[in-house]
Amino acid sequence: MARYLTTTLPYVNADPHIGHALEFVQADFLARFWRLAGEEVFFNTGTDEHGQKIAEAAAKAGLPVEDYVDHYAAEFEKLKAEFDLSYDAFIRTTNPGHVEAAREMWRRCAAAGDIYKKRYTGLYCVGCEAFKTDKEVVKGRCELHPTLELKEVSEENYFFRFSKYEPQLLAYLERKDAIVPDWRRKEAIKFVKKGLEDFSISREAARLSWGIPVPDDETQVMYVWFDALTNYISTLGWPADEEGRFKKFWDEGRTLQVAGKDQVRFQSLMWQAMLMSAGVKTTDQVFYHGFITSGGQKMSKSTGNVINPFDVIGRYGVDALRYVLLRHVSPTEDGDLTDETIREYYTAHLVNGLGNLVARVMKLAEEHLAHPVELTEEDTAIAPEFAAAVDAFRFNEALDFVFDLVGKGDGRMTRKKPYAGIKSGDTVEREEARGEIEGLVRRLAAIAAHLAPAMPRTAAAIAAAVRHNKKPENLFPRLS
Repeated sequence: MARYLTTTLPYVNADPHIGHALEFVQADFLARFWRLAGEEVFFNTGTDEHGQKIAEAAAKAGLPVEDYVDHYAAEFEKLKAEFDLSYDAFIRTTNPGHVEAAREMWRRCAAAGDIYKKRYTGLYCVGCEAFKTDKEVVKGRCELHPTLELKEVSEENYFFRFSKYEPQLLAYLERKDAIVPDWRRKEAIKFVKKGLEDFSISREAARLSWGIPVPDDETQVMYVWFDALTNYISTLGWPADEEGRFKKFWDEGRTLQVAGKDQVRFQSLMWQAMLMSAGVKTTDQVFYHGFITSGGQKMSKSTGNVINPFDVIGRYGVDALRYVLLRHVSPTEDGDLTDETIREYYTAHLVNGLGNLVARVMKLAEEHLAHPVELTEEDTAIAPEFAAAVDAFRFNEALDFVFDLVGKGDGRMTRKKPYAGIKSGDTVEREEARGEIEGLVRRLAAIAAHLAPAMPRTAAAIAAAVRHNKKPENLFPRLS
């Protein structure tokens, strides 16, 4: 099956943070797992580079906005190596191909009669880049950005007939697999049933020039969300599709979007309505993850509890970061991490657990097995329960399965004591010990096969050790 997978596109108004790492690593885990299962995958990510927030951030930095977005786009592109990501495309919303696709999306929605112009006065949240309805305002502030003051804006803009698509969206959301987890799907249904309001999809160019000009009206630029959402198909070459990627991966493939829990309205409602209006297939599925807190509080510089993913990588390595995010952060609920818990997970599970088992087993194998163990397909076959956990987006349970194999390997070593039996003067006892060592090597091969999508460097090192019958360099150094 051809599979299409995309993250959301982070704004380039700040450095990458631990929340970006969570989303990218979750998506990368899925992409690697599917590829290892023999499926063809197109994995997309990129940067969202238009809008008022970015224009203001560039002005604050004293940089031309073009230079500003170039700098931050380059910082996000570095994440491929930093987080060991395997994406196939990195799209920037300033790319000429994307700009033309966004304009074509506008034209198609306009041709469907779903775009009209009117004067509007409302409260505008710069954090969301959106006008807020009364039900979205709590104590005079946006519920998603309570530290930002809402601005009353009055101007003439183009609007999208969102309300027209209530019946179609409810029918779309009736599909049980449209949204994971299911309570987010119910949240979306509840939102639609309250009644949808048409939303503004342009801004006056005189007030905000940093955006894609509206077709046939240079006095307006596209609302950043209308522009940015189109990246999910522009990255595949839509609308021209000269290389056939859009047809293969979107029209005929299985599509999945990965997003944060605050994105339900944008990803599963607004974007799907835009697709319906433009006559394009809706997204098959959207997976929503939670946020990461630290010490029970939202991360903030003022609180001093920010966890920098690059610091984690510098101290523990990229696979340790990937391990913690996949196993110790809930896939769908908010998860809490601190510097102390990360250190504990690293020491207990990676240093004393996986790393110790690999070192002990491969030392015995190198010293007492004449040849590398000849593996069978069964030795490296992916267990159904592991695959089922991944397919259900239960990444933590998938990693629990792998580390249960580690624990059982340790238990076997303790019970059978092959390190003692191999030194016995009794031939039968020595052969039994040799068989135990071989069995433990096979277990390491199974562990490597299951770790490959989650901790690819570690998995490769274990697989190489098994293949060459040689103890590897220390996988996880002890902390000083």
